[in-house]
Amino acid sequence: MTQTEENSSYLTWHIERSVVCIILSLSFIIGTPGNCIVIWTVCTKMKQVSPSVLLILNLAIADILVLITLPIWIYSFADSWVFGVIFCKILVFLIYCSMYASIFLITALSLERLMAVFYPFTIQRYKTKEKIFVIMFLIWFLSITFGISVIPFQETEEMSGGLQCTCRNYSSNRQKVSYLLLETLAGFVIPFFIICTCYVCVGKRISKMTYQSKRRSERLIASVVVAFILCWLPHHLFNILEIISVQIEHSNKKMSLALDEILNIGVYISGALVFISSCINPLLYAFAARRFQNHLRFAKISKLFEQMSQTVTEEDKKKNSVITKQEDTAISTENL
Repeated sequence: MTQTEENSSYLTWHIERSVVCIILSLSFIIGTPGNCIVIWTVCTKMKQVSPSVLLILNLAIADILVLITLPIWIYSFADSWVFGVIFCKILVFLIYCSMYASIFLITALSLERLMAVFYPFTIQRYKTKEKIFVIMFLIWFLSITFGISVIPFQETEEMSGGLQCTCRNYSSNRQKVSYLLLETLAGFVIPFFIICTCYVCVGKRISKMTYQSKRRSERLIASVVVAFILCWLPHHLFNILEIISVQIEHSNKKMSLALDEILNIGVYISGALVFISSCINPLLYAFAARRFQNHLRFAKISKLFEQMSQTVTEEDKKKNSVITKQEDTAISTENL
């Protein structure tokens, strides 16, 4: 590498890590108090907590686990990684555990919304503490299990700006492709397919309902889903590019080198965008709660969650009964 190329590489890295530090700092400043307010509101201000709100509570806990690591990452990118390999592995495990927990919780939230809209009476039987505890346990157990898988590969590496906790050390290309496929499929593609299916079905049913609180709840949770997808999509797209780069490494070296250049430029920024997903949810809750004009700012979020936790009303029963009868009549007509 010539002196000019080295200077260009150093300048690119300097700009990239500056952008990363700005994104991480804003995520920490906004997300930490926001998620703490959500946890405090659900734990202290609510007498009745629905499965949806309990999932939102666990989502806030998962976000906090990520956000508390940000000061260390900010220091690392501003200077260098000085905390050792073991601590590097622990922090990356924590982030990946939170990533899987977030997507599994959002998937469960989408399934819960599907049940609440299509089977509002059936879901009441699943609101027992024991059943909800089992669901939460399974979500966190799977998240920890998938998160542990990153630990053997995570290492530190020497960058132009110093040591960084950003390297993965795979024993072979096959192992690398297998792990990246697992991460992308389990952490994004499969949950994304389930979420989209749920919301297509919910959207069709909600369009026939006039009960406004139902529509507001669905829009809020849909916005949480969209925000998560937008924040994590670049990271998984870079995973796919990395898989393609490995697969064509020998057959098309020129294209493989071009993909590697793209990965080197954007992978850290796409990784930083991931942290935005941990700070944006409280902003969405606050925005959704703004219509409660006669409440204090924090009380508005409590009121929003209380509305989501209300049991099925008589209006719900009548509307769902009418819709079900209409659909049954339509099916009978088609059969004739």
